[in-house]
Amino acid sequence: MSAAQAVTDRSPRRPCVDSGGAGRWQAGAAGIVGLIVLWWIAGALQWFHGTIPTPGAVLSTIVDTGARFYLENFSTTVELALRGFLWGNVLAIVLAVAVVLIPPIEGLATQLAIISYCVPIIAVAPIIQVAFTEVQTMIVFLAAISVFFTTMIGTLSGLRSPHQGALDLVKVYGGGRVAQLRRVRTVAALPNTLAALKIAAPAAVLGAVLGEFLAMPDQGAGPAMIVAQQRGDIPQVWAIALLSGAIAGIGYAFVALLARFATRWSTGTTVSA
Repeated sequence: MSAAQAVTDRSPRRPCVDSGGAGRWQAGAAGIVGLIVLWWIAGALQWFHGTIPTPGAVLSTIVDTGARFYLENFSTTVELALRGFLWGNVLAIVLAVAVVLIPPIEGLATQLAIISYCVPIIAVAPIIQVAFTEVQTMIVFLAAISVFFTTMIGTLSGLRSPHQGALDLVKVYGGGRVAQLRRVRTVAALPNTLAALKIAAPAAVLGAVLGEFLAMPDQGAGPAMIVAQQRGDIPQVWAIALLSGAIAGIGYAFVALLARFATRWSTGTTVSA
């Protein structure tokens, strides 16, 4: 061994710094900036016959309209979306657990989930409107349908993800399917379930807004957007649409933050704040 190699071997090694997270943030920020610039150019040049306002016009509309207008309308939408999110996800998780405990019902449960995903909400809405006389119940139902399939499939795949050796170990000690579910499958399913919930959060907002479009309650993001369309107030339509997207993004980010810390013990890793 040469002297240079000996010095190199004895010198302390620097820990490798993972720049993947910083790179993703930079790429995301660059993408957002690029979209805003493209949006501004499209609005300034009046592409698509002036139906695209500039970001400045949208911000000016939000300021001129006032925060009270958006709080009154979006508070109703967020409440209905949250109720649909809770009901749809609870039913989806319960059904996934039932499939693991009672395997013969898997075919029926899977067909039910596929039907809820494939049938368009616009086709289901008239039937739901006849079945539920209360407008808010219909909107909550449509929001719940929007999240059911994703959460059910994600949870079921997570419950089936444990290694067979871990399940056999519980069985050797006298545990049945319930013990396997409680001690092994639940922990293993947590990452997949939370990943499905991240997708379900924006879907619930979308389902609630579409339900408001069809049911036309007194308040909500959907009715406010329809009124703005009827007035020909294009910046207001864009403002409501962008705020709806922002709320959906906040829901996704909240579940993602929860997943970041809730799954560290299931994977055996630590997560820095």
